[in-house]
Amino acid sequence: MHRIGIVVFDGVKLLDVAGPSEVFSEANRMGADYGLTLCAVGGGAVSASTGMTIPVDADATDPGLRFDTLLVMGGDVFPGRPVDPPLRDAVRDVAARSGRVCSVCTGAFILAAAGLLDGRRATTHWRHTGVLSRGYPKITVEPDAIFVRDGGTFSSAGVTAGIDLALALLEDDHGEQLARQVAQSLVVFLQRPGGQSQFSPTLSGPRPRTPALRSVFDAVAADPADDHSTPRLAARAALSPRHLTRLFRDELGTTPARYVESVRFDAAKSALESGHTVTEVAERVGYGSPETLRRAFVARLGVSPSAYQQRFRSAQRRDAAAGPVQVKRLRDPE
Repeated sequence: MHRIGIVVFDGVKLLDVAGPSEVFSEANRMGADYGLTLCAVGGGAVSASTGMTIPVDADATDPGLRFDTLLVMGGDVFPGRPVDPPLRDAVRDVAARSGRVCSVCTGAFILAAAGLLDGRRATTHWRHTGVLSRGYPKITVEPDAIFVRDGGTFSSAGVTAGIDLALALLEDDHGEQLARQVAQSLVVFLQRPGGQSQFSPTLSGPRPRTPALRSVFDAVAADPADDHSTPRLAARAALSPRHLTRLFRDELGTTPARYVESVRFDAAKSALESGHTVTEVAERVGYGSPETLRRAFVARLGVSPSAYQQRFRSAQRRDAAAGPVQVKRLRDPE
């Protein structure tokens, strides 16, 4: 039996627990032999993010615990609050007695607090990769990765990415064929195309402090397809191009050109999600041609505009585009 320890706590994301657990349970139905043990500090049941109670099999502080794979789950409580020392220490200790050590979503903050990611590459939910990088400078954070493997240490992006991670672990243990069969049974990708940036907004953060810079922001947002060259933006803000560029660098850590590109890219994603064609989107947001738009999507997300649209258009719009449903009936037996 391959022993898997799953570390949970009050506020743990239920899907972080259920997704990987279902992968390994489905693999068992197809001939694998995984044993799952849920662990929490103190050994008592915990309350999940949904309010549901999760029973626990073992006390995470038990010095006799050892696993072939240790999975540390995440929750919305991180990174908003520090990791409790008993949880941090329990994970550090049981990890030392385990084989592979893995985190799902913000479980990376628990591994980080325990020092288990120092000098390693790692990822977490796209919303928190910046916090992880700033809080733990010894970690090389990969913000676009669905999951990261660094030796025997693994980390995954947010929530459902735990399923991707579990499938990768299953493939390591039993090969591609079983992993593919499990993925097919669960109706998920064996290897999800693209990175997690396709699920995250390109633009985030507060508005600039400087009024001139705010006026530039509003102008670009109002018409992404307009001529937003640095000299034109500087003239609009009554600044020199050099001064405008310095403001962008100091307040936003970017350049005017990169900011304009980000606005156009967000506008393109929104237009594709709304059902506009690739050609229409390229024209209305300022890319000029479908090929330029395609190159931007492949460079940023690893997928084409058409593929992105297929994934993120609403179900109603997909149905409308497909037209009336055609039902094929079997002929009556003769």
